Amino acid sequence: MFKSLTALFAFATNVYAANFKRVTCPDGNMVIDVACCDFFALMGDLQNNLFDNQCGEDVHEVLRLAYVDAIGFSLENPSAGGGADGSVLIFPDVESEFNGNEGIGDSIDALLPFLSAHNTISAGDLVQFAGAVGLTNCPGAPQIQFLAGRPNATAPASDGLVPQPQDSVDSILARFADAGFSPDEVIALLAAHSIGRADNIDPTINAAPFDTTPFTFDTQIFLEVLLKGVGVPGTSGNLGEALSPLPAAGELRLQSDFALARDPRTACTWQGFINQQQAMSDAFAVAITVGRPP
Repeated sequence: MFKSLTALFAFATNVYAANFKRVTCPDGNMVIDVACCDFFALMGDLQNNLFDNQCGEDVHEVLRLAYVDAIGFSLENPSAGGGADGSVLIFPDVESEFNGNEGIGDSIDALLPFLSAHNTISAGDLVQFAGAVGLTNCPGAPQIQFLAGRPNATAPASDGLVPQPQDSVDSILARFADAGFSPDEVIALLAAHSIGRADNIDPTINAAPFDTTPFTFDTQIFLEVLLKGVGVPGTSGNLGEALSPLPAAGELRLQSDFALARDPRTACTWQGFINQQQAMSDAFAVAITVGRPP
């Protein structure tokens, strides 16, 4: 676990090493800023009492929550939200009711006790740190560098900032551009779907995987979304669902993934990740840092 947390703090270490003397935390770990000490205890608590050191459903849900919190930001309308500010935890009864946020209540409920137990850590830091820690449990996933210091949200994000699987490619790319992401970065971020599952697309199915390896951060999602769809794993006619190539295996295909994989603006990047684990992993690690200060 120490190795994982060291990687999470690596970026901050490189930037600020000249300005801080190394200090020893109460548990014996060495850091460059005493504020980092609290995250060692938080990491252990998350791994032991939420994730069980596994790439399971709780990791999937917390990663989705981290995305929902971060995408609540708009360059065109700065008052729409503060981005990764923990507003999903501070206003849990507001944002969980937004369109596109169905099901995030479970991960909100899972993280709120950690917010109380580790009250020196802001809600925004908790959400993003939990996502980064959870990701370390998934084989093939990059170690995401983490920067602490997010202030707590003072207002919830606006509704309508989270793209939905039934949205057009034009709409999806425009929303991400408004949050600072290029089309290539959007596809890189969708590598997270390799460990994603759907609970609310088909109301008759819980935890429907998007590919055949939902517990491994790999390139299989980019291959399987390009296969010919032949059916659905449950009921038909669900909003945001496209025909799956492997319905008998329970695989569910999002309409947005289907469309982005074939759109001329994004198809080359999508296809370029097939069987290119390192390239995909590196691109994801870079894309997920968009918006952080250099």
